[in-house]
Amino acid sequence: MKNIELVYREILYKTLEKKEMFLTQSELSKKLDLSLSIVNSGVRRLSMIGAVKIVPRGFKVIDVKKILYLWASIRNLEKDIIFRVRIEISVREIERVMPNVVFTGYSAYKLIFNDVPADYSEIYVYADEKELEIIKKRISKFKTSQNNPNFFILKKDNLIDLYNKIPLANIFVDLWNLKEWYAKDFILNFEKNLGV
Repeated sequence: MKNIELVYREILYKTLEKKEMFLTQSELSKKLDLSLSIVNSGVRRLSMIGAVKIVPRGFKVIDVKKILYLWASIRNLEKDIIFRVRIEISVREIERVMPNVVFTGYSAYKLIFNDVPADYSEIYVYADEKELEIIKKRISKFKTSQNNPNFFILKKDNLIDLYNKIPLANIFVDLWNLKEWYAKDFILNFEKNLGV
């Protein structure tokens, strides 16, 4: 994930989940341990599309949906995949055998909203190298192949652990970047649930 995406994720986390509409660049820079120039660049881009209004000592978020879709349009989920495999068991069973990983995509939607707008057959998780080795051990007892993968591990960024759970915006953006036809059903329902 690019640094600018970390900035957008934090802005969306603050607005969608903490209901904070006024933020400061210096606060974001400190929390994310990113240079102020990276944060300023991201905020300027949001200002150019009318998603935020820059004011003295900070900025106000005025269009959350624009920020969501800007981030979704620059997100390269494929680039972050560090492991993929087909596991010949049900989706529910795969989810159950996972260690303490960060689910995203369809599984995360299901866990948060206790609902699925469509059946799904792919699982996406964030994991670091240590978790990857644990996962490989756990799935080694099942039949696997490289053809038509249904399980994907995305490289976990250092900052995702700052949150108690994966931010809603992160799940939304990941879903938006999935290629399966039913991702659209999840996105439409997600928008309704977020009220954007």
